[in-house]
Amino acid sequence: MQKLIVGNWKMNGMIADLTTIADIANCAKQYPQIRAGLCLPATILATAISTNPEFMFGGQDCHMNTSGAHTGCVSATMLADIGAKLVIVGHSERRSDQGETDADVKAKAKAALTAELIPIICVGETLGQRDSGDAISVVLGQIDRSLPEEIRHEYKGSSEIVVAYEPIWAIGTGRIPSNNDVAIMHNAIRAQLVEKFGEPGALIAILYGGSMNGENAASLLSIPNVDGGLVGGASLSTAKFEPILSAANI
Repeated sequence: MQKLIVGNWKMNGMIADLTTIADIANCAKQYPQIRAGLCLPATILATAISTNPEFMFGGQDCHMNTSGAHTGCVSATMLADIGAKLVIVGHSERRSDQGETDADVKAKAKAALTAELIPIICVGETLGQRDSGDAISVVLGQIDRSLPEEIRHEYKGSSEIVVAYEPIWAIGTGRIPSNNDVAIMHNAIRAQLVEKFGEPGALIAILYGGSMNGENAASLLSIPNVDGGLVGGASLSTAKFEPILSAANI
């Protein structure tokens, strides 16, 4: 499976940053063995797509409905209409700050699939849940409740969905679980995916999403069933993002 490295710019990015985005898109051409993309704020997404047509872009959220009276929301159909290929759903910041439930995340993932977007479905535990020994059960419960009931066997060379494991306590803190902890969690997720979907579950990319950077990327990406990364702050500049792309290009 090709490694998949996706940058999540979160609530960052102005018109002036389109130059950086173009630099990242050009940089990614040097690493043809991987898939790379950026999930950008909606305000600059359409322009980024139109000016970098060969690069893969996505949204950071979508509504579960195609259209309607949902002020301030963006549908998966709208994202697909401007040329997006990906969309993040269920990020921990939306689960906590906007109160999104597993049922909400599943509905958004289904909407993304209907629009022929690849949903990156986020799951992860808090520090309290890890310290109490509940990390695996919490994450597998989210997998069971947040993913669609069915997926196609293959979609553009891999599964049509992506799962991102993000230990919530590691996001943006610089703290990461041990490689052994990451391996145990990703192996458990893989087993759950295969149990849930059968053979297609083996094709679902599982990304690691907790403070991946140029210094730890090679080590994390060498762990079995770590199929790439969902990268936050380190994706905001070419200088920080390129070492991760290089580490994945193996």
